[in-house]
Amino acid sequence: MKIIYSNMKIPKVLPFDSVFLAGPTPRDPQTPSWRPAAIKYLKRHKYKGVVFYPEWSSRPDKVDYDTQVEWEHDALTSALWIVFWIPRDLVSMPAFTTNVEFGRFAHEKRALYGRPDAAPKNRYLDWWYDKCHPDRIIFNELDQLLEYIL
Repeated sequence: MKIIYSNMKIPKVLPFDSVFLAGPTPRDPQTPSWRPAAIKYLKRHKYKGVVFYPEWSSRPDKVDYDTQVEWEHDALTSALWIVFWIPRDLVSMPAFTTNVEFGRFAHEKRALYGRPDAAPKNRYLDWWYDKCHPDRIIFNELDQLLEYIL
């Protein structure tokens, strides 16, 4: 598995298997990211593809907004799978950008979606995803969601 963080260049040529870990990013250093658990699961199951990880490999003092969103745009359009995991917290991870990305990509076959049952304000996303993919379930466990791409 190769992890490509948002402070790294996206390779021009990618292996067939790639996934973008879409969802809210913590806005403060006290809130843990959900993405390390995703990486741990993928490593444990010997995932061999590329993982687009839309956070920096180390926490910088400041991230250039335009550079970050350009990287995310390029990675989202490059990935074979877009895995939306939305453990929304209205204070520490409101997921406003994620809502826009979800609206942009939810209808695509490569989009998968899940959220913890207790995560607030995902009801419309549930409805929209079900409308786009009536044959798929909405995952309520991150491991189950990732298992789908394996």
